[in-house]
Amino acid sequence: MNFIFDIANQNDIDELVRLRFAFIIEDTGDLSSHQEQCVEEQLQDYFNRKLGKELIAFVARENERIVAVALLLLIEMPANARLQNGLYGEVLNVYTLPEYRRKGLCSRVMQLLIEYGKNYGLGCIDLSATSKGYPIYAKLGFKKKEHKYKDMRLILQ
Repeated sequence: MNFIFDIANQNDIDELVRLRFAFIIEDTGDLSSHQEQCVEEQLQDYFNRKLGKELIAFVARENERIVAVALLLLIEMPANARLQNGLYGEVLNVYTLPEYRRKGLCSRVMQLLIEYGKNYGLGCIDLSATSKGYPIYAKLGFKKKEHKYKDMRLILQ
């Protein structure tokens, strides 16, 4: 198999939406038709506004078809002692189509993502790992985050 690794652009939005849906269904299960419609509309709008700006999509292609993806959300916040320039990244939606797994595609798109983050000047890159993904990310140098603070969330919807 001959794969091309690159960064997705506006012409790839339909493919990115397709892979995001595959990720969501594998992660959380089927969506209702209403949920599917809402998610589809938001994803199309989101990718149109953010892709190539605040969101970089690293992909593996086979014959023009995207078969693996890793999204990097670029975040700027007020500087602190750890992030003097206030820049960091959050990895989202790392996904490889099932028939393409165990071929090193995830590792390769993640290596591209990490290199991009270094060149962009990110202070760190965060991610939340599944049990399947954890060993891959650990091999790439990601470590379990130790928090001085307790993570909390208020659900509004």
